[in-house]
Formats: sequence, structure tokens, C-alpha cells
Amino acid sequence: MRLRRSRVLVVGLTLAVLTAPRAWAGAPADQLFSRIDQVLKVLGDQDLKAPAKAAERRETLRRLAFEVFDFEELAKRCLARHWEARTPAERSESVQLLADLLERSYVGRMEAYSGERVVLLSDSVDGDLAVVKTRIITKQGTEVPVDYRMLQRGDRWRVYDVTIEGVSLVANYRSQFDRILRTSSFQQLVNQVREKR
Repeated sequence: MRLRRSRVLVVGLTLAVLTAPRAWAGAPADQLFSRIDQVLKVLGDQDLKAPAKAAERRETLRRLAFEVFDFEELAKRCLARHWEARTPAERSESVQLLADLLERSYVGRMEAYSGERVVLLSDSVDGDLAVVKTRIITKQGTEVPVDYRMLQRGDRWRVYDVTIEGVSLVANYRSQFDRILRTSSFQQLVNQVREKR
């Protein structure tokens, strides 16, 4: 189940062929799918598929992931009540570690795209927060709901959480991080995240 969710998350974050018109969509959905369209171009670029270009392809995908995600907000929400107790250096380290963890978990799997479609269902905005609701339709016809929670900073909307089939990325990491921090230390959490990298 975890592998399936990981694969769906990758597809949902990075690959989309919209079957619904986007004329009615707001800025959050437009910005999200604009980045996804860029990822599609990278994955479809025959020159970048060559083994000698693997590092360049990965770096381009990494850059796009950093444009989609607000890793500081993601880290803040994953650490929840433990965030305030962190020093500025620890906060910075936790942001970078979480970004690296997600990159290693997902950027390397982006090539798994095999024709899935992402249908935009709706987007709603409440102040500087938004939810973009989508549905991934697999080649077998299975439909998987994927919601993107986004935060506006200036004129940019960036993802801080993804919910797949009702399971939140932030809630998942928050429970794991909280369990470690209640019984151990921040350094132990850092060590465990580094081991996963």
C-alpha cells in the first residue's frame, strides 16, 4: 500500500494530462499544473533520457520540485509543536533534510510515468491557503483522489501537503517525527532521516 501511495504521489506531483478545461481554474491550480507541464517536457525530452544526461535530468527535476513545494512550511507542519523549540540552525537543517528525503524518495521515481491522467476537479482559496482537488486515473481505470494543500507567498502558490486517498503526507511524517522526538532527541530524528536518505 505504501509503494502504491508513493507511486501515486509521484505521478500526482509531477505528471498531468488534464482532461478537464482549466479556464475556470484559479491561480493555485494554474501554477501547480504549469510546473507539472514543465516536468512532462523534461521527462519527454529524448536528449535527457540518455544515461549520460541522468544527472542533468535529475537536477532539472529537483529544481522543479523546489518550485512546487514550500519545504519550510512542510517542515514546520511536520514538526508541529516541536518546531518552536528548534534553533534557527536546527530549523534550517530540518527543512533541508526533509527536502532531501522527499527528493530521494520521489524524484528518482518520476520516470515511472506510464500514461496516467490527472483530472482537475476543483480548487478553492481561503485567504493565503488553497486546496487543489484532483483525481488520478490509471491505465486500468482506477481513480485515486489526490488533494494538494497550497500556501501563497507573494504571488506564488506552493504545495505544503499532499493527501492521497485521505492520507496526508504531513500527518504521516508528523506522527513519525513526534514519536521519535517524544522518546529521543532532535539529533536522533536527524540521524534517522539521514539514514533514509
